[in-house]
Amino acid sequence: MRRHSFLPLATFITAIILMGAMAVDIVADDWTGWMGNQRDGVYRESGIIDAIPASGLNVKWRTSISGGYAGPAVADGKVFVFDYQKTAGESFNDPIKRANVQGKERLLALSEETGDILWEHAYDCPYSISYPAGPRCTPTVDGKHVYILGSESDLRCLKVANGELVWKKTLKEDFSAEVPIWGFASHLLVDGDFVYSMVGGKGQGVIAFDKMTGEVKWKALDARAGYCPPSIIEAGGTRQLIIFHPEGVASLNPADGSQYWSFPGDAKYDMSITRPMKDGNLLYASSMKQEAMLIELESESPKAKLLWSDQNPKKAVHCSNSTPMFVDGTIYGTDCIVGALMAVNAKDGSRLWQTFEATDPSEDRMLRHGTAFLTRVGDSDRYFVMSETGDLMMARLTPEKFESLGRFKTVEPTEEAFGRAVVWSHPAYANRTAYIRNDKEIIAVDLTKP
Repeated sequence: MRRHSFLPLATFITAIILMGAMAVDIVADDWTGWMGNQRDGVYRESGIIDAIPASGLNVKWRTSISGGYAGPAVADGKVFVFDYQKTAGESFNDPIKRANVQGKERLLALSEETGDILWEHAYDCPYSISYPAGPRCTPTVDGKHVYILGSESDLRCLKVANGELVWKKTLKEDFSAEVPIWGFASHLLVDGDFVYSMVGGKGQGVIAFDKMTGEVKWKALDARAGYCPPSIIEAGGTRQLIIFHPEGVASLNPADGSQYWSFPGDAKYDMSITRPMKDGNLLYASSMKQEAMLIELESESPKAKLLWSDQNPKKAVHCSNSTPMFVDGTIYGTDCIVGALMAVNAKDGSRLWQTFEATDPSEDRMLRHGTAFLTRVGDSDRYFVMSETGDLMMARLTPEKFESLGRFKTVEPTEEAFGRAVVWSHPAYANRTAYIRNDKEIIAVDLTKP
């Protein structure tokens, strides 16, 4: 009797172990907002390709959408994409002039499996901004709610299940905020009970809202809004809210907005855009033209010191549209002046190599604001590189070189910048799939390892 009962038990235990192993294999992060769940640009999923084959990749589905720069988010079996349906007015891209157009901002929730539209939430939203294609901010999903910030300051909390409005604010009306010339572009940060948004103005550079009600919990900083999203790091045994605004970088207490440290800066044209990135106890912040700084974070307390600040356009990497990656002492990013992808030694800001292959391989000279969005694959030296030409690449990035691991044309560049066609939207990566959009469609590209 014992013998007969032992065999089924052993079989049962073996089955449980196998199921556990299978579960580990299939478990993966969603992509709940800009640059992923941890907002660090790392794609954590097993079973994906090691390189892009010459035969290309399989496109699982395509869904028609409208204009916008906002990347998708993926959660709860849904893909969230934010766009703009223009109905009137002349659109043009002028860096010093606002275009006035009429239309609606719209959040779509699609099936991650089929791309079918499950629901939409739209509202009238006249634009008076430069580069008026559509929203800039990736939706942020937090449990049962999804948060959006539109180009003209419409901040909304919706239900993930059906798009029902929970609460809303309009920053320019509720706080007399000035709409930046390129629109509000700072992706929202949801952490704990708060949603953090750059707002701009005296004492309200950043505001923390109750994520369930929209109630203002605190305001901080005399600063313009700029375009950089808030982020949270841990250093000195303390969680710190990092704010990169046009006048500098500041560290705040996420609970009440009190300040730990700050360093002044001068982001040209208010273009503090890319998130300051952390590597160990170092924090690198850069903005367009010639502003870059490396900050050392203390290990025992929430204090910091400036190691170097460089305004030499031929040193460091001055990022504009895409946030750099900072790994093991090397910074990888696209320089807004040169337009190439570069590797930089964080110790002194010296440049190690550069390549146009990641931005536009047809160019071998200056490419203004050449853009490629980098996403690291786990803790490896492999990266997905989304080029402004609409090509998805895999590449190996090391301090020594850039090594291409294949490329695949995903979408056509449908927007214009500096006289060339571009796609400036960060993909989402989830379910062994890349979700990529332009101004006409969003597609799902299979990344499953054969």
